[in-house]
Amino acid sequence: MKIYLDCIPCFIRQALEAVTMVTSDTKQQETVIRKVLALAADMDMAQTPPVMAQQIHRMVRELAQDNDPYRDVKRQFTQLALQLLPGMEKAVREADDPLGAAVRLAIAGNIIDFGVTANIAEDQVEKELNNALACDIDEHQLDLFRKEINKADTILYLTDNAGEIVFDRLLIEQIDPKKVTVAVKGFPIINDATREDAHLAGLDTMVRLIDNGTDIPGTDLKNGSEALKELFDRADLVISKGQGNYETLSDMNKNIFFILKAKCTVIAKDIGCCVGSMILTGSHSYKGVTARTI
Repeated sequence: MKIYLDCIPCFIRQALEAVTMVTSDTKQQETVIRKVLALAADMDMAQTPPVMAQQIHRMVRELAQDNDPYRDVKRQFTQLALQLLPGMEKAVREADDPLGAAVRLAIAGNIIDFGVTANIAEDQVEKELNNALACDIDEHQLDLFRKEINKADTILYLTDNAGEIVFDRLLIEQIDPKKVTVAVKGFPIINDATREDAHLAGLDTMVRLIDNGTDIPGTDLKNGSEALKELFDRADLVISKGQGNYETLSDMNKNIFFILKAKCTVIAKDIGCCVGSMILTGSHSYKGVTARTI
């Protein structure tokens, strides 16, 4: 997915939220914002939005002299998710369709996204999870997804955010952990999950874990790790979580199912849905999919 003009205000907003989180010095804040404005003025609009986000957050990390300024936020929401996990496991066990319930909860977990907003309340996460269990998703896409995971021998699961990955465990358990490899980010970027976050979430005890070799808030196959490239090529099915992975992979000729909550107008327009929609859609039909709103 290319950069839209509507992405530019979001880049500035994201930079401002990130830089004010790491410093109260208004001069330093101004310096970063001016650099981001200069980048925006000269950027290649054909590239994907996460490429710009990568550059923004590299500047923020350099200013903070901290390679993971979102560390505390990630741990906070991982602990919250682990506290909520037993209740969500019970909901999946008791559901008429456990896979459908697990998909809904995996989508709901995608609300923990500090790239979209820095104002996420803990009670908002629990509310999102509970609401998701009663929400409609595209049943045709769910049936296709069920068939694809049953057919697949090797599945690559591309994660998104820390905290969110706790709820990905519910879906992986329904799929079959033995045939799933989970990819996390190679280096810290926003609140995206890294190996450390996957360890805290307990994912490393369930599945094989690799990192993607990059600090882009998406999946960069060109510059990614060899393990990522090899698995992406040979996987029978790729499960792509979140907006950043959608933005970087939506034009790929690969059997991919995108699982996300459409949290901005640009993503919603590109998919063909309303903001707030719960999205499960295969790569063969992502354009114009009819999705239902929470």
